[in-house]
Order: sequence, then C-alpha cells, then structure tokens
Amino acid sequence: MTMQLAAESRQRNERNDLKTAVRITDERLPFTVKLVTTEEEMNKAVSIRHSAYARHVPDFAEQLKRPESRDYEDGTAILLAESRLDGTPLGTMRIQTNQFGPLGLEQSVDLPDWLQCMSLAEATRLGVTEAREGRVVKTFLFKAYYLYCLHAEIDWMVITARKPLDRQYDALLFRDVFGASEYIPMRHVGNMPHRVMALKVSDVEPSWSVVGHPLYNLFFHVNHPDVDVGGTPDDVRRYGMAMPSRATHFLTGLRPQ
Repeated sequence: MTMQLAAESRQRNERNDLKTAVRITDERLPFTVKLVTTEEEMNKAVSIRHSAYARHVPDFAEQLKRPESRDYEDGTAILLAESRLDGTPLGTMRIQTNQFGPLGLEQSVDLPDWLQCMSLAEATRLGVTEAREGRVVKTFLFKAYYLYCLHAEIDWMVITARKPLDRQYDALLFRDVFGASEYIPMRHVGNMPHRVMALKVSDVEPSWSVVGHPLYNLFFHVNHPDVDVGGTPDDVRRYGMAMPSRATHFLTGLRPQ
C-alpha cells in the first residue's frame, strides 16, 4: 500500500510539473463573468434569471421576479455575465456552499455517505440569454463555477438537472448521486423532477485529460481575465491554470434588513 501511494504521489507531481511547463495563454471575451457585489448587479442577475426560466417553466418563473432570500445567505455567491459593450446581462448562476448550512437540494433528499462531511457547492438558478452567444456564456459560467470551487477548496460540485438539461452535465462527466438517471422532485425548484448529480473538483482535470474533453484546453490552458472569481498567480502552480488576480466578495450590505 505504501509503495502504491508513493507511486500515485509521483504521478501527481509529474502531472503538476507538466502543467507548469504548459504555456498559459490569455484570451479576452466580449463579456465578463464576475461575482455580484452591488444592488444593480443583483437586479441584472435576477432579470436574466427570470427571463431564462420564463421561456421554459413560466409558472415557476413567476417566483423569480425578485431576489430570493437564499441569494443573500452566508456561503452563497451570485455569478453575473454581462456584455463588455453595454453592460447587458447575458447570464447568471447561483453558487451555494454548505459551509454555513445545508444545500437547497437537501430539502428534498438525504445525501449519501460519500458526500457527508465533504465541502460541497451547489449550482442553481442557471440562466442565459436566448441570443446566439448564450451557449458560450453558459460554458464560461461553468468555468467560473469550477474556478470558484478551486479557490474555495470545495470537494464536490453538485447540481440538480431536469430533462433535457441533464445531458449537458453528463457531457461534463457529472455522475448520478442516486440511481442511474433517477429523477426526484426538488422542493427548491418547484417540485419538478430533477437528477441529482455530482463531480469531484479534483477529478475534473485528470478525467477530462484522459477522455480528451473538448473543453479541456479552454479550462486548463487558457486564462480568461474577464472571468473574475478571485485567485492569485500562485494558482497556476497549484492548479495548472491561471486564475484571475482580482478577488471580489459578495457585499454583506446587500442583505435585506
């Protein structure tokens, strides 16, 4: 067992050495992705969230015209993608960690033992513009989610996904937490049936590398300064990628009194 652990350690070190040798290039985007820090940004996030849900689940979208109480809870961050040209909101995602309390999905299910006592971050309220750049925006919201989890030292990313959106998480190599393709009504998303899926943060790079994932280079060989979720240049050595140098935090002053 000791020899096996030593071999695995050498392999990790070799992979890390290779990562640092890879040239990290910079690429600018026509939009930014950042953490919401002002009331104006929160309103933009809520606006794009509502419009996205209204296209697919209009009845549930009626509940999303205003910020939700969970948006202001400790351990929660809101991502906002907006146009660099005119500031138009293009997409949003809410990230809730279990640092201060249970995740939203835990209103409906008890997580299995392998997720107990782990640091978790649930992505919810994903919404993007219906314009042609919506798919690209969604990709970078997920990259921001991943970088946020790295920076916050999260063990597992977890999501709930309804048909047919669950297929995109299959493509990202998320695994079912419960039965294969099992759909469970979720209280925090209007009791609509969703799959509960998870992806171990430390597995993303090696597993994507093995399968030649189409997003591998975008995530691990390209730094996007317009994606700002915190981090330092040292993260290049730690994670094999460049993360934004600016750190932003959700302003507690936004919390409703």
